[in-house]
Amino acid sequence: MKAGRKITGGKYHNNRKKKLYEKDSQERIIILNETKRKQLRGKGGNIRTVLLNSNTANIIVNSKAQKTQIKNVLETPQNTFLARQNRLIKGAIIETSLGKARITNRPSQEGHVNAVLIKE
Repeated sequence: MKAGRKITGGKYHNNRKKKLYEKDSQERIIILNETKRKQLRGKGGNIRTVLLNSNTANIIVNSKAQKTQIKNVLETPQNTFLARQNRLIKGAIIETSLGKARITNRPSQEGHVNAVLIKE
């Protein structure tokens, strides 16, 4: 049978629309570019800062954070095409002025990029 149809051929009807908290938000794609942030209003009036573009990362070196420039996105474990588009996502290997680093946070939901140096 066709999707959304009963065995008799009748249509299934939704009994209500989605509520605001059930709706999906727009996917945020963080690209290597001049840093740009946006503030979103959450439930209860909370303000959440999200990242749109970034060219800096907080890198942990000997348990101390250091802010560095991101030069390039080398590889992404989820999809090889995301590295070609210079997308910053969790687990991506980036090239910085200190060396190679792996992103450890989710930049699309936080207002910054955190990374850890990779020993070569």
